[in-house]
Amino acid sequence: MGLLNLLLKDPLGFIIIAAPLLYSIIFHELAHGWVAYRMGDPTAKILGRLSLNPLKHLDPMGTMMLFLFGFGWAKPVPVNFNQLRDKRKGMILVSAAGIITNMILAFCALFLYRLLSPSPSGIAGQLLYYFARINIILAAFNLIPLPPLDGSKILMGFASSSVRNFLSRFERYGLFIIIGLLYLGVLEPVIRFFEWLILSLIRVLLP
Repeated sequence: MGLLNLLLKDPLGFIIIAAPLLYSIIFHELAHGWVAYRMGDPTAKILGRLSLNPLKHLDPMGTMMLFLFGFGWAKPVPVNFNQLRDKRKGMILVSAAGIITNMILAFCALFLYRLLSPSPSGIAGQLLYYFARINIILAAFNLIPLPPLDGSKILMGFASSSVRNFLSRFERYGLFIIIGLLYLGVLEPVIRFFEWLILSLIRVLLP
């Protein structure tokens, strides 16, 4: 269900889901830009993308898709991998930064949610629950090794030049391929598998 439907039917529910979703995406993108900056690429900083201001990160088409269909995207933080001190290592770390950030945020939200027990059913509890859930989904989705998702760039950092070239050729069509695979339900078991892996790791740290 798109966010527009939710806004019309349940304004409070819209806020409880939209606010965690918005800032989960912002922190994800910030992490990419910050790690790139620390590794020698100031592009995101120069363009003002190292900011918590939502207007710096919203993509008009991605936002419209989110409101109408429940699937959308933010403007990717620009990274010039050629400026990184170690291009291969930088590609891995910059790409993994957003995923790791989402996992850390999910862990923190679940930790705070547990502190509210045995009565986590208020608005604070719902916000924490959805914040954790959204961050787990974002991390799992971005682990998929298809361009332009982060998982593909992590794979490229480890792969041979022929694999990198193969993945790079598909990047311009990647978003359309991903939307098609989501529509067909092909990616759902992959996302569920990555969600299980992330939750298993969190359970180890938060028994």
